[in-house]
Amino acid sequence: MKDITKKYSNGEVTIVWKPSLCIHSAICFNGLEDVFHPKELPWITPEKSTTDKIIEQIKKCPSGALSYYMNADEKKENVQVEAETIVETSPNGPLLVYGNVTVKDSHGVLTKKNNVTAFCRCGASQNKPYCDGSHKKIGFQA
Repeated sequence: MKDITKKYSNGEVTIVWKPSLCIHSAICFNGLEDVFHPKELPWITPEKSTTDKIIEQIKKCPSGALSYYMNADEKKENVQVEAETIVETSPNGPLLVYGNVTVKDSHGVLTKKNNVTAFCRCGASQNKPYCDGSHKKIGFQA
């Protein structure tokens, strides 16, 4: 899968979307359909809502496919979560890890993640160790 990153801004906040991380939970558009509407192009229209509502909804993204940064900030990096790490099993879906995590892949490459990281539990992901939504296609149940 290609490592694509797309950005959408309302002038105050920029939404960063990484489709390769998306697990298609539908939380984004089920919670803020003015901004997120996957059957249209562009599918993200941040100018249709307030910055506070956008940030609140992005923080609910279980895969980390959606993130944001404030345009006024010079440093455009993900916000570090200052909290304990919490691990949650998603019913019939990925293992969700909330907090700051460093993932070491099979080649020894370290990747720092924050907010929420979704790890594959079904074994069918084409983006291991991360979930890519394949659990829905194969009918994974656990």
